[in-house]
Amino acid sequence: MHVLLVASAFNSLTQRVHAELRDHGHSVAFELALPGTDLAEAVRRHAPDLLVAPMLKTAVPREVWSAYTCLIVHPGPVGDRGPSSLDWALTEGADRWGVTVLQADEEMDAGDVWASADCTLPPVGKSDAYRGEVADAALAAVLLAVERFAAGTHVPLPQTRATARPYLRQERRRIDWDHDTTESVVRALRAADSRPGVLDDLLGGQWFLHGGHPEDTLRGRPGQLLATRAGAVCRATADGAVWIPELRARRAPGEPAPVKLPAVLALGDRLPPLPEIPAPPQDAGAEAAAPPRTWADIGYREQGGAGFLTFSFPGGAMSTDHCRRLLAAYRTACSRPTSVLVLGGGRDFFSNGIHLGVIEAAADPAAESWANITAMDDLVEAVLTTTDRLVVAAVGGNAAAGGAMLALAADEVWCRAGAVLNPHYRLMGLYGSEYWTYTLPRRTGTGVAERLMADALPVSAAAARRLGLTDRTIDCGPQDFAEVTARLAVRLAASPATQAAIAAKKARRDRDEAARPLAAHREAELARMRETFFDPEAPYHALRRAFVRKEPADRTPPHLARPVPGRHTAPLPSRRPPVTGPAPYDRAEGPRPC
Repeated sequence: MHVLLVASAFNSLTQRVHAELRDHGHSVAFELALPGTDLAEAVRRHAPDLLVAPMLKTAVPREVWSAYTCLIVHPGPVGDRGPSSLDWALTEGADRWGVTVLQADEEMDAGDVWASADCTLPPVGKSDAYRGEVADAALAAVLLAVERFAAGTHVPLPQTRATARPYLRQERRRIDWDHDTTESVVRALRAADSRPGVLDDLLGGQWFLHGGHPEDTLRGRPGQLLATRAGAVCRATADGAVWIPELRARRAPGEPAPVKLPAVLALGDRLPPLPEIPAPPQDAGAEAAAPPRTWADIGYREQGGAGFLTFSFPGGAMSTDHCRRLLAAYRTACSRPTSVLVLGGGRDFFSNGIHLGVIEAAADPAAESWANITAMDDLVEAVLTTTDRLVVAAVGGNAAAGGAMLALAADEVWCRAGAVLNPHYRLMGLYGSEYWTYTLPRRTGTGVAERLMADALPVSAAAARRLGLTDRTIDCGPQDFAEVTARLAVRLAASPATQAAIAAKKARRDRDEAARPLAAHREAELARMRETFFDPEAPYHALRRAFVRKEPADRTPPHLARPVPGRHTAPLPSRRPPVTGPAPYDRAEGPRPC
């Protein structure tokens, strides 16, 4: 079928629906539902068999839903209605939720139900759950609804009971620091992550607080700032404290939208002298030690002969500081006596590359862009030149641009089945770096690499495996990804074939270096990037500004409006020799997605 996606933004769920519908053989196009535009005319131009709206903030016009079947993806169980469904669920402490695919009708969220799916709601932020369990449920429901529509015999069921909830306003989200417990503060912060944040007064200004993590030892007067850690601030609650990684200033009348930034950077000179308290070290040799109840964006542990270097940066963005700290942690991990080193393994974003928000807020964005990309390149180079152990990138969540290339620098890429990759740069007006001219063609071949860069389309985990971007697809829920990858890594470290694989890896690196040194790839890539960064007229600057300040688009991007044919094909053979050898299956043990 030809399916037209209609959405208010090409967000993570829309990207996943776009990619997976193509995997199932459907032709897919996309249109932004923009205020003041004639959506009906755009739909007529596409002449779709079916409309699917994965994320829509406005009502579908009558002239559209009366002429075409339009399936709305609502992030709530059957009967739930309203624009803040997931926010309310997290605010009220729900541990189970669902997704409903219903037909657009006169009243929003009131149409007949084509499919639904249940899911768990773990104790994580809203955006993390939305990209994880909720997205898994949404895809299951969307694919079932599309299949039912294609069959032509299914009759959708009317909703018999409904609970309509209003928009969750800041008055309801507001934190009372004098009386609210750590648990209630964290719940409020998680329900507002990553938008809209929780509006609060702090150090003489008004800020939206983004992200919240409990702290187990620090204490102080409720509302007081106690410490900093890796750009975050720790603030006392009525019975403990929470770490807040990011802040966004409240927009002043007539001013551009402020940028969400690491809390310490956002507060700047307002911040009083506070101790920088690093996360307590975890004994690398302690295999089953429970982690402390505190926040850290980088961690390391060992199990069997495998080391696990975890990192989780808000929004997947990696600033110059993030890159440098992660590189230092990587070098320390490489000093440990392990034969396998796993990078990532978390449940949300793997990485999205350089931190456009920090760059936008810098006094000299061009200079900060350059510092950030060179720090990112240093990290990727360290991974590429590690020849005494196998490096595995465990991609539990989405990865894009330089973050995707960071994963490809590893010897093996293990990807959760629900992850989406965007291995391209051009939508931000960039040529790209992170040694992509070396890592991408060696995995996919030159032709496919060029097509991925030019098409600039999202790639599902299944398609990534087929194209050679990844080596293993792990079919499990987000909450189980770390455990499953740990089990596989320990097994790999114990395999008799691993030492031979390490030797073969080193020999191949030596051959590649002789053919064209890594330094030559880096020099050529960075020459293009430097030219862009320091050209004030380069589109990159306007594109970056629009992205981080959430400026509304004025049209649907042409590469998304064009129909993309489905690709229901058998997996392609790997285009490169295997590194680790013993990977005879793609589906690891573990629970299925909800």
